[in-house]
Amino acid sequence: MTRRILGGLLLPIRVIIMGAAGRDFHNFNTVFRDDPGSVVVAFTAAQIPNIEGRRYPRELAGSRYPDGIPIHPESDLAPLIRELAADQVVFAYSDVSHEEVMHKASLVLAAGADFRLIGPKASMLRAKVPVVSVCAVRTGSGKSQTTRRVIRILRDKGRRVVAIRHPMPYGDLVRQRVQRFATMEDLDLHHCTIEEREEYEPHIASGGVIYAGVDYGAILAEAEKEADVIVWDGGNNDLPFYVADLDDALDRLP
Repeated sequence: MTRRILGGLLLPIRVIIMGAAGRDFHNFNTVFRDDPGSVVVAFTAAQIPNIEGRRYPRELAGSRYPDGIPIHPESDLAPLIRELAADQVVFAYSDVSHEEVMHKASLVLAAGADFRLIGPKASMLRAKVPVVSVCAVRTGSGKSQTTRRVIRILRDKGRRVVAIRHPMPYGDLVRQRVQRFATMEDLDLHHCTIEEREEYEPHIASGGVIYAGVDYGAILAEAEKEADVIVWDGGNNDLPFYVADLDDALDRLP
């Protein structure tokens, strides 16, 4: 994308991020939040109920976004591209087929914007401690069970292990910036949904600690304080948010 010039000034690229309250926020935080060459004019939301109509809050969006960033239904994408004069649309969620992604790309191109996917080098953060990543090509491959097994093996070797889960921020995004779960009371404190409890409770029951939230740079900084090894507990068929020293990518049920 070539940046436009107006009155001798180089204008930032206007970006809409398509997401589902997870990868979209992470891509914003790592790629766009502090980039003077771009401005994110909106998020669109799919898959997650009741997220559209809200805003990515200014407390998380940073000083360049004093009013936060609006979140619209994905069904409004085509008119949003025109109304907001978007130059580029970034696709940033998972659990959809290749065919569906390209249908969305066609819609974006027809509306006059570029269609983009953010690669791992641009969005992965590097930890100060070793990271083991457990991901999969589809939901239901056994990621969570494998994550817990890996953690048990590492603990048996005397390692202090902390898990970090792919995001599921369904509530107050500011309060959910960094979430640490070590007791069942923590689940109540963070008003966890049934889906979240299903993921977090087994870690807590085994005496472990698991982090999740919105700002995975801040989450990493906290997890590093108490971990010799971090295990990334992946979600859907997405890439990890951290550079992994060991990957376990599952493509079938164990």
